[in-house]
Amino acid sequence: MIRRGFTEIAEGQVHYRTAGEGGDLPLVMMHASPGSARLLEPLIAAFGQRRRVIACDTLGNGDSCLPARRDADIAYFADAHRRALDALGIDRFDLYGSHTGANIACEIAIAAPDRVRRLVLDGVSLYAPEERADMLVHYAPGVTLDQNGSQLQWIWNFVRDAYLFWPWYKRDAAHRRPLGLPSAEELHDKVVEVLKSARSYHISYNAAIGYDKEPRLRLVSVPTLLACARSDMLFEYFERVRALMPKAEPLVTRGIGAPDAFAETVAAFEAFYARP
Repeated sequence: MIRRGFTEIAEGQVHYRTAGEGGDLPLVMMHASPGSARLLEPLIAAFGQRRRVIACDTLGNGDSCLPARRDADIAYFADAHRRALDALGIDRFDLYGSHTGANIACEIAIAAPDRVRRLVLDGVSLYAPEERADMLVHYAPGVTLDQNGSQLQWIWNFVRDAYLFWPWYKRDAAHRRPLGLPSAEELHDKVVEVLKSARSYHISYNAAIGYDKEPRLRLVSVPTLLACARSDMLFEYFERVRALMPKAEPLVTRGIGAPDAFAETVAAFEAFYARP
């Protein structure tokens, strides 16, 4: 069973999902953008069969409070996550981060290596300067709310098109993704999570896009599994990221879309966390 709750930090309440009990250390999980830790529920449930798992909604996403600053950077979000873990009484832990969550996880591991036993980074980008500049303008703009409800259609198209194109706003054959759409239920659930944070989803997203990882990744000293699904839009950066983290163990997965691929990926992550 996945349970939900809130803890408090200076900015307000942080919403989290948790599952499982036991294990020598809890597993802290950090979600991708846009959305919330609801996107991690299949993984939370799987890992929760053997240990305690906690996954917070990043500030400004899902049901968590707003960040203190509209120009917050990844270091700020990492600090906020650490303070939420402090409030939950969690000292040392294993760590998992996907996309935006991987960026935040990197900063936590750099700032508090004594608290992180093992780290899984699942999908890490490494944008060129011109690519980053273009995405900061176009990828995650602020949403204007109006009485015609145009924000509802915009967010639906935004979430849907991210499955069809990379980046989503370049809707041509050259940028088409071959995956197709998820089920209507999955797409609806993700849209609802983004709608919750229509006013603020872009703050952490743009922090992740603007995060200059090249000098930061070199500073990660904890044992790290650098993973990416071959179908992930960020797979194109995998080898370049790997070159910046020569001590990290690389792993190309089949993702978690199909049941057999899900089981294989979870087993690989669990094996890494279980090492002495």
